[in-house]
Amino acid sequence: MDSAADAAATFLRDNLVWDNHGCMPLRPLDESFLPQLARYKKAGVDAAFINIGYGEHPVELHLRMIAQFRRWLSLRPDDYIIIRTVGDIDRARREGKLAVGFDIEGARAIGEQLSLVQLYYDLGVRWMLIAYNRGNLVGGGCHDEEDTGLTLFGREVLDEMARIGMVACCTHTGPRTSMEVIAHSKNPVIFSHSNPRALRDHQRNISDEAMRACAATGGVVGINGVGIFLGENDISTETVVRHIDYAVSLIGIDHVGFGFDYVFDMDELIEYLKAQRHTFPAGKGYDNVPKFVPPEQLPEIIAALLRLGYKQQDIAKIAGLNLMRVARQVWK
Repeated sequence: MDSAADAAATFLRDNLVWDNHGCMPLRPLDESFLPQLARYKKAGVDAAFINIGYGEHPVELHLRMIAQFRRWLSLRPDDYIIIRTVGDIDRARREGKLAVGFDIEGARAIGEQLSLVQLYYDLGVRWMLIAYNRGNLVGGGCHDEEDTGLTLFGREVLDEMARIGMVACCTHTGPRTSMEVIAHSKNPVIFSHSNPRALRDHQRNISDEAMRACAATGGVVGINGVGIFLGENDISTETVVRHIDYAVSLIGIDHVGFGFDYVFDMDELIEYLKAQRHTFPAGKGYDNVPKFVPPEQLPEIIAALLRLGYKQQDIAKIAGLNLMRVARQVWK
C-alpha cells in the first residue's frame, strides 16, 4: 500500500465512520441478504442506516420490514447493536460491532396518521424523507411536474418529528418543498444522500441554494454513491471525491457527510425500476441499471481525500462527526 492507503487504514481504525443510507431487500420473509450487513464493518463502517420502505410502499410493509430487521439483529448481539441513542454508536465502536439504524424514504409511510411518526421512532427510525420522487400528503417530490410545496399537514408532521426527535430529510424531495421544510423546521435538516446539481444536472440532485440553506440550519448533506447522480453512471473514487470536495468548498467542512445509498440486491432494484415507472420516470437515467459505490470502496475514498490535502480531523467530520452532532442535537 502507498502512504495514503496506509493512513486511510489507520483512519478507519481510529475514527467514527457513519454511512447514513443503504438499501437492503424489502422482502419480509426473506433474510438471505442480511448477512451482507457485515460488509459495512469489514470496510470500516461503524454505524449504518438502512431503509424500511420507500415511495409507494404501504404502512404494512414498513412495519413488517422493521420487525424483521430488528429480530434478525437482536439475535446477533455479538455483531450488531440496534441504534436507539448516540451512546449505542459509541458502544458499538468500543465493542467492535456494527451499529444499525433505520430510516424511511418518504412520508407515505405514515399516510394521514400523524401518530405513526412516534411509533416509527420508538422502533428505531431516526430520520424520514419528506417525499420520494413524487409528492404525497406532506409535500412535493423531485420528479413532480409541479412541486406545490409543503402542505399544512406537512407542517404538522415536521412539528411532530421535532417533538419526538426524528430528523427531517429532503433527499428525493422537490426543490420548493425542500426550501419550505428548511424554513419551517425547528431542527437541523439533512439531505441524507444527495449530490450537487452544479456537478451533475439531474432532478434528484440539489442546488447550491438548497445546500447553503441546509447548512444554515446546522444540517448535513450526505454525498451518495449512485452513478447516475455522480456522472454518466460513474462511481469512480475520483468522481465521488469531486462531489465531496465541491460540497465542502460550498458549505463548509461541518456540513458534509456520507450517505452512499448502496443497493445490496440489484435484481430487486431492476424489478422496481421496471415496475414503478411513475416513481422512476423515463429519460432520467433509470432505464440503464445504475451503478453504486460499494462499502468496500470506502478506504479508497478516504485515501483520495488525504491525497487531496484533507487533514484527518476534517475527514473525521465528514466520515461521522457531523452526523453525530446532528443526532446529539435532535434525537431524544
